[in-house]
Amino acid sequence: MQANAIVFKEPQSLDLGSLTLPPMGPEDVLVKVEFSGISTGTERLLWEGTMPSFPGMGYPLVPGYETVGRVVAAGEKASASVGARVYVPGSQCFQDARNLFGGSASRLIVPAARALPIEESLAERGVLFALAATAYHAHSAPGLQQPDLIVGHGVLGRMIARLAVLAGASPVVWDTNPARRAGAQGYTVIDPATDNKRNYKCICDVSGAASLLDELIGRLAPGGEVVLAGFYEAPLSFVFPPAFMREARIRVAAQWSPPDLAAVIELAGQGRLSLDGLITHHQEATQADAAYRTAFGDADCLKMVLDWRQIA
Repeated sequence: MQANAIVFKEPQSLDLGSLTLPPMGPEDVLVKVEFSGISTGTERLLWEGTMPSFPGMGYPLVPGYETVGRVVAAGEKASASVGARVYVPGSQCFQDARNLFGGSASRLIVPAARALPIEESLAERGVLFALAATAYHAHSAPGLQQPDLIVGHGVLGRMIARLAVLAGASPVVWDTNPARRAGAQGYTVIDPATDNKRNYKCICDVSGAASLLDELIGRLAPGGEVVLAGFYEAPLSFVFPPAFMREARIRVAAQWSPPDLAAVIELAGQGRLSLDGLITHHQEATQADAAYRTAFGDADCLKMVLDWRQIA
């Protein structure tokens, strides 16, 4: 069986090519993809060729871990319903390219456990579940503190802010781009140049800017925490005395885990976590090259979604 897939042949060079799928196993499902999202974090680094050493790196590769589609076939032992709309957080199914992260394709064969049923009404918004789960993992898992300052009002920053509001917090969000300050839901977005506060208890940085760490430490209350929830291509360092004086804590928020994903799918299904207003751009998968350049080069693009429905 063949599938059309986005292939990064090398940095800043992609193709929509036909790749071979493996035979289905008894616990596998075949998913016909409807939509996939383009990540402006890890996927941008893969596109630019600036991704730090990472398991599975190398070219050619199939990117993508934000996929929504329908189950069109299931193995005899697969716990999945044919016809169900599902979210798939990437795959390892292509034999002709590296699968990092393997979700941007017209068809996927994945274990049934990786094809997670979602509400029909969510449709393309289901591609946002990876970011929602990342946001949940950073602050909403048991025992973690909600942020009172979030740096960056992209999709991930908005997800973290929305989850914080759900948890009863009232975060402030920084963004230097005036166009990005719109769209707040229950929290405040400001220009950091106008903020004189220096007693934040928990700061979550999703900017990916390694140079900000000293500034953020200087904004902490004693015993405060900086959470690094972006993906940083440059080494991070900080001046020790200000961190020492504040007894600052620095925590790295790693990749989400299956319970995080299950939690946000449930919250969205209940209507408690809104996924509205986050997808700003759409493009047919046949126009993927233009879509990637827009996703990474247009400051007005929060989230680009590729539409695969017209591709066999």
